[in-house]
Amino acid sequence: MKVVILAGGMGTRISEESHLKPKPMIEIGERPILWHIMKIYSYYGFDEFIICLGYKSNVVKDYFANYFMYESDVTFNFKSGKEI
Repeated sequence: MKVVILAGGMGTRISEESHLKPKPMIEIGERPILWHIMKIYSYYGFDEFIICLGYKSNVVKDYFANYFMYESDVTFNFKSGKEI
């Protein structure tokens, strides 16, 4: 079953934080709120998500498109193009 998360608001009530990044990407601990919500759902077996984006959607897309790079210690050898 897929989980639909509405994450397109502008976060006007927390504008101190949301003028730099969208509300779902405001960090609690060292991770975005959206990550925590998804983690809770995945604990209960839900692992497919549809995230409805709006305001500054590129920030959310970039985070999850590059999630592996953000969360891993990876070294690349650009000379050969292979991961070490």
